[in-house]
Amino acid sequence: MKPICVLGNGQLGRMLRQAGEPIGISVYPIGIDDTLETIPYQHSIITAEIERWPETPLTCELARQPSFINRDIFPQLADRLPQKQLLDSLSLTTAPWQPLINQTQWPQLFTELGDFVIVKCRTGGYDGRGQWRITPNNLSILPAEIYGQAIVEKAIPFTGEVSLVGARNIKGQCVFYPLTYNLHQEGMLRASIAFPQPDKKLQTQAELMLSTIMTTLNYVGVMAMECFILNDKLLINELAPRVHNSGHWTQNGASISQFELHLRAISNLPIPTPNIDTTAVMINLIGTALNPAWLSLPLVHLHWYEKDVRPARKVGHLNLCSNNWQAINNSLKTIQPLLPNEYKDSIAWLNTKLIHVPRHNE
Repeated sequence: MKPICVLGNGQLGRMLRQAGEPIGISVYPIGIDDTLETIPYQHSIITAEIERWPETPLTCELARQPSFINRDIFPQLADRLPQKQLLDSLSLTTAPWQPLINQTQWPQLFTELGDFVIVKCRTGGYDGRGQWRITPNNLSILPAEIYGQAIVEKAIPFTGEVSLVGARNIKGQCVFYPLTYNLHQEGMLRASIAFPQPDKKLQTQAELMLSTIMTTLNYVGVMAMECFILNDKLLINELAPRVHNSGHWTQNGASISQFELHLRAISNLPIPTPNIDTTAVMINLIGTALNPAWLSLPLVHLHWYEKDVRPARKVGHLNLCSNNWQAINNSLKTIQPLLPNEYKDSIAWLNTKLIHVPRHNE
């Protein structure tokens, strides 16, 4: 099988490399400033773990390769303006929005979108960065250079956040994981939980939306779609043309992880629908030092990224999977004292989801 070069050498590239080993695919995560001589790119399939990148000798050369899967889709989805325009063109529901061009728009924007809006940089701005919560009283917090480089969205009074991770192969076949329920704090994903049998109505909505997007783009590989739940309907928040943080639970909670599924799809290998028969929990480790005591719990799977620990930096995650929800609940209670106090809210949220979401698998 052809080797795969991954543009980007962060944790996603690392986990793609790990997923390739059991199925005989050599995966090479590469940094944007690596030298071309060290990379077998001319004989490889090329993919990316990041949506956008600067122009370097390496990235310019990779962009010329016809084996770069989704090469022309990345810039479209990495920019929130064409991403929103795509959703509108497909009549897929998203938060009402407008491009932010200049300061004179604000009276009209507040009239059309309401007095509470979210300003987002068109590019970048993930994990809570490059986003501002704006009312008529705090416009001064916006930097002057943001005008012409941002969009404005109506703030949505959502009742929950979910994501759908799916994949499409070269033949147009689409497969999906169950919806993942997510908790964000200060714009960063803190915890996720997925059930073998999610809400059927929401799952059907989400699969139709994501399959429409992937088919329209002729996209190949794994894509994630983040949504708000508003009443009993989904509004698309953002798209990620890659493996996604909210799909990390699939490493231990699915028969095929999102990382292996992506490698299969872009390599034109079979992509059966992954089997999910356990409830799965993922806790992001953010700016948190490694604690070997986590491994004292039999349900805990530790994924450590071997990165320097810094505040607000994702350095690993914990997966807990079981078909016994009470066993997960007990493990969460036991692990809470082994984590910094800031995880208390995340674990409380997970326990609430365990108790109140129907458990069809029991």
